[in-house]
Amino acid sequence: QVQLVESGGGLVQAGGSLRLSCAASGSIFSIDVMGWYRQAPGKQRELVAAITTGGSATYTDSVKGRFTISRDNFKNAVFLQMNSLKPEDTAVYYCNLHRPEPWRYDYWGQGTQVTVSS
Repeated sequence: QVQLVESGGGLVQAGGSLRLSCAASGSIFSIDVMGWYRQAPGKQRELVAAITTGGSATYTDSVKGRFTISRDNFKNAVFLQMNSLKPEDTAVYYCNLHRPEPWRYDYWGQGTQVTVSS
C-alpha cells in the first residue's frame, strides 16, 4: 500500500508562483513514476507532469517552460514548482504514483486546491 499526502496549494495572483509537495509512504518501487494531475470544474482530470526515479520528466504542453517537476528518491517525495501562473491553471491538483506492469496500478493523493486570480 502507498499513501500520498499533498501540500502547498492556495490562492495566488496571476503571474505568481506556488510550490506543491507530495510525500509518499509505504512500499515505493524504483520503477514507480510519480506525477501531478489536475482537474478543473467541469473538465476531465489531466496529466500535468510526471517524473521517473531516474529524473526523466514529461509535461503537458500548456505548462512547459512554467512548471518544473522534481523528485527526491530518498524522501519518496515529488514536487511541482509552478511559476507564471495563469487563471486557467486553477484546479484541484492531485499527486499520483503510477506502478507499471505487471502491477499496473495508480495511487492518488487527496488533492490540493490551486486558485489563480486574474
